[in-house]
Amino acid sequence: MFVLDKHGRPLQPCTPARARRLLKSGRAVVARHTPFVIRLKDRIAADSQVDGVELGIDPGSRHTGIAVFTAVAGERRARFALQLDHRGAQIQKKLAKRATYRRRRRSANLRYRAPRFLNRARPGGWLAPSLRHRVGSTASWVDRLVRWAPVRAVHVEQVAFDTHAISAGRPLEGAEYQHGTMYGYEVREYLLFKFGRACVYCGATGVPLNIDHVRPRSRGGSDRVSNLVLACIRCNQAKSNRPVEEFVTDRRALARILAQVKAPLRDAAAVQSVRWALWRALDQLLPTHSASGGRTKWNRTRCGLPKSHTLDALAVGKLTIITEAVSRVLIAGCAGRGSHARTRTDKYGFARLRLPRRKQFYGFATGDLVRAVVPSGKKAGTYTGRVAVRATGSFNIATAHGTVQGVHHRHVRLLQRADGYTYTLTKEEEVCGLRA
Repeated sequence: MFVLDKHGRPLQPCTPARARRLLKSGRAVVARHTPFVIRLKDRIAADSQVDGVELGIDPGSRHTGIAVFTAVAGERRARFALQLDHRGAQIQKKLAKRATYRRRRRSANLRYRAPRFLNRARPGGWLAPSLRHRVGSTASWVDRLVRWAPVRAVHVEQVAFDTHAISAGRPLEGAEYQHGTMYGYEVREYLLFKFGRACVYCGATGVPLNIDHVRPRSRGGSDRVSNLVLACIRCNQAKSNRPVEEFVTDRRALARILAQVKAPLRDAAAVQSVRWALWRALDQLLPTHSASGGRTKWNRTRCGLPKSHTLDALAVGKLTIITEAVSRVLIAGCAGRGSHARTRTDKYGFARLRLPRRKQFYGFATGDLVRAVVPSGKKAGTYTGRVAVRATGSFNIATAHGTVQGVHHRHVRLLQRADGYTYTLTKEEEVCGLRA
């Protein structure tokens, strides 16, 4: 749990049990509901021992893992884990929809609109809105954690598939290049990511996977990544040195495999496109150290941890051992802060619904985190979640178990104002399957 002093300055995080004792004794008050932050009423940072914590970040195209941990002599102990779910795909979809509306208006017999060709120059370092969102949301959460915890440094995974990091700081040639400490981790991680940790021939998962050549080396094939796939031991031995056209007799399966080999790695490209922009944004906040994805996987494998974004964030950079990991992960989904548009359009782009100009009703706005206690009736019970307000005073509350409709505003109590995110607390093992 994050702890602040009486002036709002961050102190060393504490355990949930200690936070409950401080609240029960009256020495602390709740400063924020999610993530849970308490503020002490009788302590200042100058009179406290603050050892500091560090952040680990594992950036991804759809999900980014953030871990808060203490680091002493290479030993890391996790204190908080956050998985940030991006909305880059939604942004891209909305931009494409807007472009469709604009193209239609240009071709339709509508009022004249002056051309805008003079304001379309892109500045240096320009990023697409879907990519800029990933940088901004990650940097925003680092800035939040800096306000809640005494963060001393940030460790960020620079790029998921940086094969140059195998050289360990200097160029390696010939056999020496193949005998590095982390040899094979970068290319293998690329293939595991691309083929979903499954055999391309039989689709087997959860079994040991080998790297197989689509066109065997004995028949002129190369070691380029575009010629490599994942195969289970049984399929790898059965294929032997035959080309894939001879081993796979089904035409549909063969076409699927060849298409999958040539398919671009869109998620990896998105991560690599923003790696330097993310590093510069973080380095402006705190001293930022970068590391490759191969080192992250090597650290996680040595410590016997499963695959997840939050555990990868805990294993980023140089470390000796990880002695403690958190059991519960906070998932923050980027939900946006609403829209400036006060209309809704039909499939042709014409306005069909006009929304009210006000966004707050009875002291609540859509997206606020609330708790409703309904004493009687069909909806009797306690509900905690995000609220959708109506002018009639009958609200909808989206909980973890579904949406409850028609809750009167007099039963609703505010827990936290909307900040553009949805929060879900889940177990670490339930998020280990999210790899993108």
